[in-house]
Amino acid sequence: MEAEEREPEVVLIGDFTIAMLAHTEVWEKYFVSMHCLNFGISEDKTQNVLWRIENGEIETMNPKIIVLSVGANNYENTAQEVVEGVRACVTAIRSYHNSAEIVVLKLFPCGQYPNPVREKINQINSLLEAELKASPNIQVVNLDPGFVQTDGTINHHDLYDYKHLTRRAYMQAFSPLSDLIQQLIRELTLPQAETPTLPDE
Repeated sequence: MEAEEREPEVVLIGDFTIAMLAHTEVWEKYFVSMHCLNFGISEDKTQNVLWRIENGEIETMNPKIIVLSVGANNYENTAQEVVEGVRACVTAIRSYHNSAEIVVLKLFPCGQYPNPVREKINQINSLLEAELKASPNIQVVNLDPGFVQTDGTINHHDLYDYKHLTRRAYMQAFSPLSDLIQQLIRELTLPQAETPTLPDE
């Protein structure tokens, strides 16, 4: 199994956003060299990712950072239910990796034009920020560089089917995540007395 072949510093787990990242230039350029492992499954909902975590998918590793992106496939659930599912995944991760830094990604917008699903995603992202931001060693991160244009539309050059990111969009959105991960790794490997406190946003 991939997880047993080397000790990763960073683990990414989630749905299609994580799964498709592994097939992009930004992954090869920035993430592979940081000893990242990708546990994305495209169709997964929060309950599927939770099952994988609870059944030991990342139990045997000792990563410094765990990136979670899930909830975009939970079409039938309310925004609050999706956030509860994400929280359950975070709790399960924490039960195995108490000292790891957890980075929860906000969901990307979808649909060529404004639509109810996009509105629900906005609600999910707001709730994630409100409910997780104050938790220790957890960051809620927005990687959306502005895919929704001023007229409310999304360009197919960014989300080719108005749901999944293009390779160009992955480079644009995930380059900042690689910068954040490298910063966190540097801070987490400092002697304890020198570890800086992350500023409040």
